[in-house]
Amino acid sequence: MPGRPHLTRVPPARRLGSARSRGVVASAAACLVLAGCSSTPTIEDHDLSAADRAACEALVADLPETLAGEDRVAVEPEGALGAAWGDPAYVLTCGVPEPADYEPTAECNVIAGVGWYVTDDQLADQGEDATPIALSRTPYVEVLVPADYRTLGIDRALAELAPALEEHLAEGLSCL
Repeated sequence: MPGRPHLTRVPPARRLGSARSRGVVASAAACLVLAGCSSTPTIEDHDLSAADRAACEALVADLPETLAGEDRVAVEPEGALGAAWGDPAYVLTCGVPEPADYEPTAECNVIAGVGWYVTDDQLADQGEDATPIALSRTPYVEVLVPADYRTLGIDRALAELAPALEEHLAEGLSCL
């Protein structure tokens, strides 16, 4: 028809992936662009003697590639005295200080020969992350156990770590 503009139908843009995966990608992109966040676990460095640093380095080099069924993942900074597995990540940090709330009469849980101190409130609340500290070995090692893994039990991961801790770390505090 004269005088009428010619309209061409343009097909809608194709989107790859499911709506859920597009949302995850968009959320991750927004997180990286807007907030500068990263899912790579960060290991805090602590002031250690040369002997303790050497023990932690040997431990980290000997840690397993999987922990409680989760694959080992990169950590920041590279070369940190720790390791991580899964997402959310179990995060092991070697060379942590003795917990400020630890008392010599406090109980600890012995799992596969290693005594782990966990605060009573963390033991009681399965919905929160837990941070058991291996006080029976030195330098001390802390493992962040995300709440997502709590119902499976903390024991499996800690038992899998025990052989490496016993091989590379000295005797620490005795457990009650």
